Amino acid sequence: MKTAITPTRQENFSEWYQNLITAADLAENSPVRGCMTIKPYGWAIWELMRDEMDKRIKSNNVLNANFPLLIPIDFFNKEAEHVAGFAKECAVVTHHRLKMIDGSLQPDPEAQLTEPYIIRPTSETIIGEAMSRWVKSYRDLPMKLNQWVNVMRWEMRPRLFLRTAEFNWQEGHNVFATHEESNADARKMHKMYEEYMANVLAIPSIVGEKTPEERFAGADHTYTLEHIMQDGKALQAGTSHDLGQHFSKSFGIKYLGSDGKLSYAWTTSWGTSSRMMGSLFMTHSDDDGLVLPPMVAPYQVVIIPITREDNTDQLNVYSSVIGEKLKDKGIRVLVDDSDSRAPDKMWKWIKRGVPLRVEIGATEMEAGTLTVTRRDLGKASKTTFTTDDFIKNIQSLLTTIQQDMLNAVKERNKKMITEVDSLDALEKHLKQGTIGFFRIKYVFTQNDKFETLVEQYKISRRCLDENNPEYVFIAKSY
Repeated sequence: MKTAITPTRQENFSEWYQNLITAADLAENSPVRGCMTIKPYGWAIWELMRDEMDKRIKSNNVLNANFPLLIPIDFFNKEAEHVAGFAKECAVVTHHRLKMIDGSLQPDPEAQLTEPYIIRPTSETIIGEAMSRWVKSYRDLPMKLNQWVNVMRWEMRPRLFLRTAEFNWQEGHNVFATHEESNADARKMHKMYEEYMANVLAIPSIVGEKTPEERFAGADHTYTLEHIMQDGKALQAGTSHDLGQHFSKSFGIKYLGSDGKLSYAWTTSWGTSSRMMGSLFMTHSDDDGLVLPPMVAPYQVVIIPITREDNTDQLNVYSSVIGEKLKDKGIRVLVDDSDSRAPDKMWKWIKRGVPLRVEIGATEMEAGTLTVTRRDLGKASKTTFTTDDFIKNIQSLLTTIQQDMLNAVKERNKKMITEVDSLDALEKHLKQGTIGFFRIKYVFTQNDKFETLVEQYKISRRCLDENNPEYVFIAKSY
């Protein structure tokens, strides 16, 4: 069967993904190695994702702020354990001026900085320094901050939306008086992410705590959300960290308690990034292009007038009137009245993943009906509605699509998790090419044989099973 995206997912998942990004006009590689340019349609998806996430963050009494892009290297030296995980990925600013030398602009040798700056790979250090000045007493606690920014981690093997040197994210940083409060809040944000992924992105998560081997450097506990891609690989979609007192001691974040004693505070950090977009695209899309859940679709409905030379203006106007009625109900809708051929319009919006495609020809206009196709189900879902019924029930239909997409991934994921009772059984599945996650007792991974399998098959411990921490999920990952 002919498909809009070639190769298909089955033939070459990696190449399919790259071609999907191009076909849906989401992003492209930039002239800066390892970086990407997010195109308007891709950015519109990110804005919807960001705004929905921001609502949930603020509902936890978190305030947005913005901290500098450049961080003094001295700040990183104060938290060596944490920074060790980023050291090889840091971009360093060493000069403050350019100079024309031998006919080209180059860093001015006389403008070298006394102390280099790091382009932020993450902001625990600079936010910790600020908090050490802002937190004075128990009355200042809890302090909850978040920022939406770009960060940079020098990526040697970039892939659009999955691993790029520069990417967009939110990072939250909270301070508390007690460890009980900080750990409870780290878990709360973890659960908030889980709800967001399910209800906004229509992606169920494998949730749990990272093992000590995989824990965020400088954290006492790291809670993660792992997504299962269609090729069975894992994608880490978000994390929440209980940082204990590591950063408060490194940066002097102290508070005067109601008892008059000076104590170190307890901190957390939590974040998600534009990597979620890669998860969104790989989780739902098919061999004809993008498939978007209505919550994050820039256009939830596209209306395509099927015109002839003698009725183009009439049909376009009629379609625009229906579009305005849908907009009045809060629906994001586009009427494609361009002069492209109708089949070209259809394929354009199929590839871009619009949840509902509406076709209106002369017959529909005369009968007061619409021909509607769901993107998630394809041409088999093509249905005729009266115009009034469609407008009346549009929100219910979009809600059904959103839930159906979540349920479909849940069912697929069940088939992607394999129970294994020994390393021999795990090795057998890996040799056979079984894809997906493997659930095994964590204690079985504490030996040299498991490390050999890690090297041979590029697997890793994703997280402990939240329902039974004796078990751990193993998978290959992006």
